[in-house]
Amino acid sequence: MTKQFSNARVQITPQGFVLFRNFLQDACGILLGDNKEYLVSSRLNSIMQENRFSGLDELVTQMKTTPRLKEQVVDAMTTNETLWFRDIHPYAILRDRLLPEVSAELGPKPVRIWSAACSSGQEPYSMSMVIDELRRLKPGLIKAGEKIIATDISPSMLEHARRGEYDMLAIGRGLQKDHLMRYFSQSTTGSWKINRDIQARVEFKSLNLLGNYSVLGSFDIVFCRNVLIYFSSELKQQILRKIHAQLKPGGYLLLGASESLGPLNDIYEMVHCSPGIVYRAK
Repeated sequence: MTKQFSNARVQITPQGFVLFRNFLQDACGILLGDNKEYLVSSRLNSIMQENRFSGLDELVTQMKTTPRLKEQVVDAMTTNETLWFRDIHPYAILRDRLLPEVSAELGPKPVRIWSAACSSGQEPYSMSMVIDELRRLKPGLIKAGEKIIATDISPSMLEHARRGEYDMLAIGRGLQKDHLMRYFSQSTTGSWKINRDIQARVEFKSLNLLGNYSVLGSFDIVFCRNVLIYFSSELKQQILRKIHAQLKPGGYLLLGASESLGPLNDIYEMVHCSPGIVYRAK
């Protein structure tokens, strides 16, 4: 019998949801909670319709032999909204405490910062703007250069981030007018393109947080914010230990407002910044 397809959302069975949930955790570590069938349906509906899959079990079977399909599905499930200068205080801590302290210790060596799970680039570009502001306020404070490595698992997000071009809806998510006027130029299509000097500090790379970080090198500061909430407790601990291995002794880790370090006091020291907390690598 011929399968019939329409524009209606693909129905998800409990068995199919469990099968897909297990696949997603194995592929990228994301742990879907119960009752997330609607999220899966909304994120994957176009892929399911395009490929004429009758259910998630068929999708998972096909992903095992079709790397491009697997990439599309992971991309769809890991794409999240992001903000400029999210929560504000981490960037104030970066400007007022971490960069001056790290720069003084490094001397002629460049500052290296990692933005993990950078999405469409707002976080690393916000960091680059902070560095520019600090250089304007205190010339000579950062004695050498600085490099921001920004990573994400999503190819489409990395492509977007590398372009550095945003529509007004994205610009409106946390970007102040003075930053827009100073660091962006408007294109003929109405979108806003970030300035080359801000963009030049950032290098985007593909990275699965379940993988190996050693290719990235060592860092003085790591932002891993608002991503650990999607992982199981066991995977969170594994990721935080791997980040520690990439941090230089005395380097700093910044987590999201709703994220905590867990039982890793043996390798990290909590530092209160009022407001905000950062973690120093022991």
